[in-house]
Amino acid sequence: MTHTIPLKTPLDDTRLPRHAAPAATTATAPADTARYHHPLFIRAEPGRFASWVTYSFHAFTGLEEQPQMPAEALRDRTMTREESAALSHEYDAARILWSKARLRRQAGPLLKKAAPLWKAWTAAHDQMEATFREFWTTEDGRWRAQLLQLTDAERAAQSAAEAFDEIAEKLSQLAEEQIRVAGESDDLPLRTIAQELGLDASDWHIAWPGAYTSSTASWRGFGGRLIDRLHKKIDGQRERLREVRVLAGDKDLNEHELV
Repeated sequence: MTHTIPLKTPLDDTRLPRHAAPAATTATAPADTARYHHPLFIRAEPGRFASWVTYSFHAFTGLEEQPQMPAEALRDRTMTREESAALSHEYDAARILWSKARLRRQAGPLLKKAAPLWKAWTAAHDQMEATFREFWTTEDGRWRAQLLQLTDAERAAQSAAEAFDEIAEKLSQLAEEQIRVAGESDDLPLRTIAQELGLDASDWHIAWPGAYTSSTASWRGFGGRLIDRLHKKIDGQRERLREVRVLAGDKDLNEHELV
């Protein structure tokens, strides 16, 4: 199986700087530069447009070292500027394909592990919301029992959110690494990999890497993690219950019961 990637000039699909395309007959590189090709390189040939070049490679596994233009090629004074540029473009294309293969290999197992965790979170979150809605029909004398059920539902939702966040942080870091290598215009979305695995991750909440490590992560209700979203909702629900208690003039409920 071969992989191809088109590059163009002055900017290619990867938004990397391009120069001139190789000569019209680019199916085979000049003999004096052939030894510098990436081991998986197959050929370079004109693309769909005159300024584009399509690079073909054997399939990357993601286990290879990150493609880098050989040091010997960088020191080779016999290569022309055009030959050096063409070789550089080849390695640009190789890095993009390698980064995607690497992300698929590393993120695949985590995505499979995350699927049941997201399902558990969804169920726990829905149960918490359903328990809160029951206050609309709960008799005054049973509010304490309903509060107990609500706090139990909150704890279950928090546990589920924390479990998913643990996997989401790793996935977020892997996705960021792929973008760092390939650039934002050639990123491989995690949801695309999930689709390839038969998973629907369209509504999963995976924050940017910094959300899991920034100082705001220590402040309840702040930040971009799933647990932060949950805390914000819980705090909103409890504020509503406190408001009702005050309006009803209920002196029996202690403040700590709604904190």
